[in-house]
Amino acid sequence: MLCEEKLEVFENGFEDGRFKLRIEFYGKDARRLLLAIIRELYLPDYGEGYVYPFECAREFWGIYMDAAEIKAGEFTPSPVKFLNRSIVNRLKKALEEINAPREVKESIDIEKAEVHRLKGGLLAIGRDFVLDEGRKVLVTFNKPSARELVLKYLGMLDGA
Repeated sequence: MLCEEKLEVFENGFEDGRFKLRIEFYGKDARRLLLAIIRELYLPDYGEGYVYPFECAREFWGIYMDAAEIKAGEFTPSPVKFLNRSIVNRLKKALEEINAPREVKESIDIEKAEVHRLKGGLLAIGRDFVLDEGRKVLVTFNKPSARELVLKYLGMLDGA
């Protein structure tokens, strides 16, 4: 669905031609996270009152979420010191359990990712993906700068 001249929203993500950004998720529902990102992207253009692309995407996805519910989190890194075979295997297992297309899974390079420990499990952060073992979600994106937005709103998945 076209929500803005260059913003297309689809079932598991969005693509924005203006920002040249594409974000998709697999596994647990991450649409609330995507709504928070869309709102942040368009907030400077629309102001606090009514961010049309956010409202349009919210309606398309059938999610009741008020802008006041968006909570940016502080990502506090807790890096794993040594990426051993056990950790790699755990992350590969988590990736296999997520329902994503084979080509997406094959593009994920866990061994080159930054790995952090969270309360709920491991978090692998790559150049073009974030894999959250505990929340059972994989978020892929086409621009490395998007990972900061994903990490900023990762806590939105807890309220879904």
